[in-house]
Amino acid sequence: QVRLVERGGGSVQSGGSLRLSCAASGINFKLYTMDWNHQAPGKLRELVARIESRGTTNYTDSVKGRFTISRDNVRNMVYLQMNNLKPEDTGVYYCSVNARGRVYWGQGTQVTVSS
Repeated sequence: QVRLVERGGGSVQSGGSLRLSCAASGINFKLYTMDWNHQAPGKLRELVARIESRGTTNYTDSVKGRFTISRDNVRNMVYLQMNNLKPEDTGVYYCSVNARGRVYWGQGTQVTVSS
């Protein structure tokens, strides 16, 4: 059974930082691309950062230079370091993995950035 558990959300002021973590189980973690997604209030969920099995990373333009995705293949963890946070970064952050023919999602963690 694939399970993803996110932690690390919270409330910060604009310009602040947060580090999100996602613990994965039920998959051979090191083989899979892992994603972080953001759902702002009233909007669709969107991909913000991706890390491939070998460590190649990609970011949506709005977070480039501010967010860093990383992974620990020993602990089966994926992280999202978020710096210089902006009010538009507010929302729920989900990690996800495409495995066994479907996308699995965590329960999400709330991030609130006040101006």
